[in-house]
Amino acid sequence: MRSTQSTTPPPADAKEQKREQKREQKKEQEQKLPLLALLALATAVFITSLTETLPAGLLPAMSADLGVSETATGQTVTVYAIGTALTAIPLTAATAGWRRKRLLLTAMAGFAAANTVTAVSSDYSLTMVARFVAGVAAGLAWALLAGYARRMAPVHLQGKAIAVAMAGIPVALSLGVPAGTFLGKALGWQTAFLTMTVLTVVLLAWITAAVPDYPGQERGARTPMLRTLRIPGVTPVLFVTLVFVLAHTILYTYIATYLDRLGMGGSTDLVLLVFGAASLVSIWIVGAHINRLLRTLTIAGTLLIGVAAAILAVMSDSPALVYLAVTLWGLGWGGAPTLLQTAAGDAGGESADAAQAMLVTLWNVAMAGGGVLGGVLLSMVGSNSFPWAVLLLLAPVLAVVIAARTHAFPAERPAPELTDA
Repeated sequence: MRSTQSTTPPPADAKEQKREQKREQKKEQEQKLPLLALLALATAVFITSLTETLPAGLLPAMSADLGVSETATGQTVTVYAIGTALTAIPLTAATAGWRRKRLLLTAMAGFAAANTVTAVSSDYSLTMVARFVAGVAAGLAWALLAGYARRMAPVHLQGKAIAVAMAGIPVALSLGVPAGTFLGKALGWQTAFLTMTVLTVVLLAWITAAVPDYPGQERGARTPMLRTLRIPGVTPVLFVTLVFVLAHTILYTYIATYLDRLGMGGSTDLVLLVFGAASLVSIWIVGAHINRLLRTLTIAGTLLIGVAAAILAVMSDSPALVYLAVTLWGLGWGGAPTLLQTAAGDAGGESADAAQAMLVTLWNVAMAGGGVLGGVLLSMVGSNSFPWAVLLLLAPVLAVVIAARTHAFPAERPAPELTDA
């Protein structure tokens, strides 16, 4: 008789279970964000943001020592933004092939040098040159940082990684500027800038030790800057960035003047603290949900700032409602850098660095434009026009975000692909 005995193969469900275990193990490994490295990037963002705005709290002392008016000293903020706007795109293109870590260290070393010269200079012209150099370093760093954070994380955690890195912005505005102002008044404005230098030197060591390195783009893989605009989704993101930041800056730049008209001039510090705290909450929410809800969060942020502007426009006689409006404003604004930079990176694809450089340029153009437009409105109409200007500008922002549902602001970012190990 012929034997019917044969080797029994392992059940199919056992093989599938093994594969599933491998997938889960891989997923668990991917879900660990490199927090130490991302916090180094957040510190770099903090330094760039604080370096830009620090003179605002030190104007009287700086103008006295430099021998110029406060208006002229205020241009140290303007020249910083000009340096960023003029050089972000060409420098990003010129350094596209550099190793990313080398480029980041170079940019931060530029901050250390510029802040040191600013601290020791007693000549207005030299100070302006140093501030311009700081702006150049900022343009290089800002075009690099969001993409750097993206590369450290798997696709489904890239938004959270950018949120961690961008947390340096509200921290700088809500805590850094008041702290720098206090330090400048207590020990001299030069000490505030020297402190920035010391912090940057520490950061250089931190980056060297903890931040991974990545290659730049190969020459054949680079997309010319202007051709990047033809990539579907890039232009809508850049338009939204320009107008959204312009709307915010008109009110933020002159918030002290606006509050003074309401009889709340003495509460400016507290108002900014509330704004900063709400911004931090916004960054946390955006970081947790950006992968699934980028579109929804962008629409929600626009609406929140719109509601805040409406309250300030028609119900600003109540201090409680002013604080409510500022809270809504912070909730709408805090996650905006993360949302817009993520959208630009997603739309740009292989040309993400070029898209980020354009975003940085338009961001600074909007900041400078907000200051100018706000000044024109203040002199011609008065500060009560600011909330109405914000509402007017947010209308096309909302329309573009809603319309650009395919490439610029999709409902859901791409999910990571899981493959067998």
